[in-house]
Amino acid sequence: MHKPKGAGGTSGGVGRYLIGLLMMCVGTYLFLSKVIVTSGAFSSGFGFGTHLYAVGGGFGITGGMILIPFIVGVVMIFWNSKNLLGWILAGFSIIALIAGIIVNIRMTLMPMSAFDIIVLLILMAGGAGLFFSSLKSIET
Repeated sequence: MHKPKGAGGTSGGVGRYLIGLLMMCVGTYLFLSKVIVTSGAFSSGFGFGTHLYAVGGGFGITGGMILIPFIVGVVMIFWNSKNLLGWILAGFSIIALIAGIIVNIRMTLMPMSAFDIIVLLILMAGGAGLFFSSLKSIET
């Protein structure tokens, strides 16, 4: 006789799967709603600045400085689309710009009561436990 398949193709139970998924989603949403994301001033330099102070004479790399090789690379690409140096300049400039933005992101947690933290942790961890336990077969 063929047993019906549940969550993940196992007999673990669709109910446990859905309840666990719902608990994880609610707990994660509540946790992330308490996180404040701000950014620093990118134009003041990022990441590479401390290294260049020691090596190059005391300046940091700013967002505007990253755009200079990008513009040169774009001009080279439009002049000759097969120019490898232009693609490298433009590509690395975009990567450096994205990295600079990510490096300057600051995340802080809003003040919460101990009860709030416990509820969030129970929802996220308990939901994960139910979710993953539903993916294994139940021995009958």
